[in-house]
Amino acid sequence: QVQPVESGGGLVQAGGSLRLSCATSGHTFRSYTTAWFHQAPEKEREFVAAFSWSGGSTYYAESAKGRFTISRDNAKKMVYLQMNSLKTEDTGVYYCAVREGTAYSGSYYFTKRYEYAYWGQGTQVTVSS
Repeated sequence: QVQPVESGGGLVQAGGSLRLSCATSGHTFRSYTTAWFHQAPEKEREFVAAFSWSGGSTYYAESAKGRFTISRDNAKKMVYLQMNSLKTEDTGVYYCAVREGTAYSGSYYFTKRYEYAYWGQGTQVTVSS
């Protein structure tokens, strides 16, 4: 059973940085994608970034480009989200999600919540002004 496990959330001042971690073991997928989603208070869960393990490609939401970096540790099967220049609007719960297969099909990138079958419990990030 695939069970992503997130860690690394916390309280940080605006302009600061945090690194989130996601353990993605428990499966035997030949090809899979790990993604991060963000759910701000009273808002929908939104895509942040994705990493495709086969090929190593990455994809970012516009709001994350230039500030966030998704990366992996292949040996540990960990995926990280380095978040820099944090803003108060980055506050919320960050979820790690896994889907079998690549992060894209042709020119279409998988960024919808329902396109990811396996979810972690989330880690809280609070950015203070």
